Amino acid sequence: MKNCPYCKIQVGGDLKKCPFCQSKMVGEAEERYFPTQTILKIQSFFYKLQLFIVWILIIAALGIDFLFGLHPAAFDGPFEKIHWSLLVLMWLLAFEFGIIRLFKRGMSPSRILSIFVVVVMIMLMVTAYYMGFIRVVVYWVLPNIVMATMVANFIFAMIDKSGNSMAYLLTNVLIGILPYIAFYIFQKNCPIEWIICLLVGFVLLVGAIIFKGREVVSEIQRRLSV
Repeated sequence: MKNCPYCKIQVGGDLKKCPFCQSKMVGEAEERYFPTQTILKIQSFFYKLQLFIVWILIIAALGIDFLFGLHPAAFDGPFEKIHWSLLVLMWLLAFEFGIIRLFKRGMSPSRILSIFVVVVMIMLMVTAYYMGFIRVVVYWVLPNIVMATMVANFIFAMIDKSGNSMAYLLTNVLIGILPYIAFYIFQKNCPIEWIICLLVGFVLLVGAIIFKGREVVSEIQRRLSV
């Protein structure tokens, strides 16, 4: 058993430093009391590695843009005054936000996916606005992203074993209806792509209720205490 010469305490296991004063422990080590968290150490290493790479890219982009004044050909003409490194910074920070959500415990796959998709959609719209292809993104790219998200949530609902099918179903309903409502309020009509997206959302909702109906009813009773 190891002991601390300053705190005058004995500690079992193989600790190298005193848990109180952090001084070096003396004595013979014993068998570890707790297992080594190998998986957490590997996850921590890869998280720090990707964070280091992200900061390298951020610093390089800001330096090339602001210090050297180099601009890609895509930013010539009307976009020449745009600092492209700020868009790179925005995307890398969004990527880092997604990684943090991914490593955070206690979050359902549906919530992680929905948050990440919303962030990506916002980044796409901002980038498209400054690059000049906002209509392509709004009318073609975003509907496909939303439909892919709804399909993924449908799959999550099918394989769910924790009694959280309602979260996936409600997410599908919201991401299918909200764009339609927004278009109707601001433009009084909705593009065909978003109408198809809305219909796909209802089809997947009906399919999930048909295949998981009993589980959904049980979950509603459990959540409402009825």
